[in-house]
Amino acid sequence: MLAPYHSFFKDPPRAEAFLAAWVARLEALNHCRYQRLAVPTTLGTTVVWALNAGRTDWPALVVLPGFRTSGLFWDFDNSLAPLKATHRVFLVDVNGQPGPSDGHTPPVKTLDYGHWAASLLDGLGLATAAVAGASFGGLLGLKLALVAPARVSRLVLLNPGCLQPFSLGLKNLYYNLLPLAFPTEANVRRFLRGAVLCPGHHELSDAAMQLLVDFELFAIQQYQDHTQKPYAMTAAELAGLTVPVDLLLGAQDLLFPAARSLRAARARLPTLRRTLVLPNIGHGIETSPVALATLAGWLREEVPQPA
Repeated sequence: MLAPYHSFFKDPPRAEAFLAAWVARLEALNHCRYQRLAVPTTLGTTVVWALNAGRTDWPALVVLPGFRTSGLFWDFDNSLAPLKATHRVFLVDVNGQPGPSDGHTPPVKTLDYGHWAASLLDGLGLATAAVAGASFGGLLGLKLALVAPARVSRLVLLNPGCLQPFSLGLKNLYYNLLPLAFPTEANVRRFLRGAVLCPGHHELSDAAMQLLVDFELFAIQQYQDHTQKPYAMTAAELAGLTVPVDLLLGAQDLLFPAARSLRAARARLPTLRRTLVLPNIGHGIETSPVALATLAGWLREEVPQPA
């Protein structure tokens, strides 16, 4: 696989110590342990955080997170609780993102991310799995579904960053560029409250918010990002899609406004099965307990029930 782009931490030992302490803080907050799996893939080692990995009789959910995030973001404030009782959950730290996975990445407009995701399923020993992708993770999920449709039982896209271009609205640009130009904790909080969450509705506990702030600030300051950014996939690219797709959107998404994503999905996704726009939820939909409870409800529909 061609993987010409390489992202990396400026000080790997410092980053390793930070990430280990960060995961320990999340485990203490949620009163649980995440099994760390180092999986060989076509992009090198991919680190996956597993819950219930030993319950091989349970269906599997593979979570593909967004840009400059970790799969562990999905369990802030124990938001994955509804799924922990029914599924094996595999929270991926995507290669080329600020986490413990290797930093090599392919050109984003090829299908190579799909081949990487298929090799990840191989390494996890999963013949098939439900896949949920948020933002950039939605693009990764679609690439996997195009490359290996038999491996994906269903695909759930949450505020996907692949159906329309990144919004150039002034408000969105302000919040996103502010912490990059002036990386302080205060500016990261402004970005998170203004563009990722929805104050008064879509919020985190103080402890989870501090974890999010610390991760984002460390990533901005310490990670050299050379990964290509997501893009709007075309109808021609998606014409061969055969995997059932569900779409979950936040009405307050500034980065990829819900109305445009909905229009694009209806026009370009031939297997779109269900859509839902949740009010008062921002771009960081994977941190919303309401959104993850909805995801859990959708997935439970396909779990065999006892006679």
